[in-house]
Amino acid sequence: MENLLEKEPVKRVIKALKNFDSSLKVEILNSSARTAIDAASSLNCEVGAIVKSLLFRTSDTFLLCLVSGDKRCSLNKLKKTTQIKDISMASPEDVKIQTGYTIGGVSPIGHLKKQNIFIDNSLKRFDDIFAAAGHPNCIFKINFKNLLEITQGEIKDIVE
Repeated sequence: MENLLEKEPVKRVIKALKNFDSSLKVEILNSSARTAIDAASSLNCEVGAIVKSLLFRTSDTFLLCLVSGDKRCSLNKLKKTTQIKDISMASPEDVKIQTGYTIGGVSPIGHLKKQNIFIDNSLKRFDDIFAAAGHPNCIFKINFKNLLEITQGEIKDIVE
């Protein structure tokens, strides 16, 4: 496997982590963490401890939702929370343009463009949570409090 830590998207995550807390590190997995189930299997942890980074498009902006791997983001709850009627999943192209990451490696940090971020409170039930780090084989471990701080996200009830 080529040196994934040298890939530009992964370097952005490494830089964001280093600027926040130098003890947080990107780890390379031998197997894919493209989906929450894959990641949990690779890390030998509960699916709920995996952070899914989901980008949604509104009529004039984008919204990144960080959701526990065993939950589904609710469009109805997003619409109620934001008071915006027109919300849909962002296209893979939009995800790449807005975050700089491809689907399967979308990190909650180090985006190309500033994102409004909502965080699902159910992630709080785990001591350690794992998030993508710019590539399907790269992750980082963090706790809920630090995820909230590093992303400057807002806790919202956004899951079904």
